[in-house]
Amino acid sequence: MINWDELTRNLEGHGFTVHRFATAAEAAEYINKALDGRTIGVGGSMTVKEMGLYESLSAHNEVHWHWTEEGPAAREAALEAQVYLCSANAVSETGEILNIDGVGNRVAGTLYGHREVWLVAGVNKIAPDEASALHRARNVASPLNNRRTGKKTPCTVNCDQCYDCQSPDRGCAALVVLWRKPAGIQTMHVVLVEEELGY
Repeated sequence: MINWDELTRNLEGHGFTVHRFATAAEAAEYINKALDGRTIGVGGSMTVKEMGLYESLSAHNEVHWHWTEEGPAAREAALEAQVYLCSANAVSETGEILNIDGVGNRVAGTLYGHREVWLVAGVNKIAPDEASALHRARNVASPLNNRRTGKKTPCTVNCDQCYDCQSPDRGCAALVVLWRKPAGIQTMHVVLVEEELGY
């Protein structure tokens, strides 16, 4: 059972601004209203896709997402935006946020260069502590993401665990653990949704 109040206190104690919603629809509506007339970069995220955020935000913002634009220029434009939006692979109840990335653009976008960062996490991403969050990111989220992108790695066969493979097709190259809000970012929003979203 998740202690939402404790999770919120711990995240806020680490400098994050927390928003909690019962449904993805409520969270999407809030984000869509909060971000207006901005340039927004989006990191690869099934959560963002499932919430329809690219479509809603593009109606009144300049949005750059490499899932909708061709080539490396889309990733670069996203990293130069005022706001960066992505999901988290795991969030611990002790207040840490974890993301694993293959190219590096998504984790880079959460660390520096933006006025605001928005991280969205469904209930399935919540883990009791940092060690459990790392286990989830490596052994649950990463195999599913590697399968989605067609990687030929051991983890995609059963999506059961990370094999720490040496495959040239490996999609897990970098891990970022946000223990606190990075000093260079004005505001880092963590949007918690009490529904399952993404991997």
